[in-house]
Amino acid sequence: MYSKIILKKIQSFPEGEPFVANMFLEIAPYTAIRHTLSRLVKSGHLMRAARGVYVRPKMNRFVGPIPPSSENIVRLKSEGEMIGITGAEAVQRLGLSTQVVLKEIFLTSGRSRKIRLENGREILLRHAAPRKLMLAGRPAGVALTALWYLGKNGVTTETIHQIHKRLPPEEFEILKNETHLMPSWMREKLLNSGEEVACGR
Repeated sequence: MYSKIILKKIQSFPEGEPFVANMFLEIAPYTAIRHTLSRLVKSGHLMRAARGVYVRPKMNRFVGPIPPSSENIVRLKSEGEMIGITGAEAVQRLGLSTQVVLKEIFLTSGRSRKIRLENGREILLRHAAPRKLMLAGRPAGVALTALWYLGKNGVTTETIHQIHKRLPPEEFEILKNETHLMPSWMREKLLNSGEEVACGR
């Protein structure tokens, strides 16, 4: 009885978007949900991405089912927490470093822990102070993480100019609007360099 209702709801989810068993608690008892999901995994209708995380996988004719992104899994498993990328990843995305990030690490306002994926890989969640994650999930947050990572001696006028070029104008403004929550060195370098950018220097 429960299986058909659960399957119908699953079919309404976009392919590639992960979900957890708790999303079906209004339909059936937890034990019945887990049994149904396990059967769907065995039948090939679903992929188990991590413990308690499932997905209707997108199919690629060359590589087969494509698992969801690590970031999507982390956000789903960390509901209620602020989640951000690491400083090493942030500077790489902004073109401030060419170093390749090999380990999958995310910052979280929650406790440090690991998430083991079904393919054997691990994702590390590392606790960070909330003020370092206040813009997490948006381009301005990537820039803020990069500034924290580079530190007082690593952030130059050229650094700010590079960030300004990489961010959409509205995101750079959002970053500047949060300077009252930044340490003095970061605030001064961001605002002073921002004035030079505005003047076209």
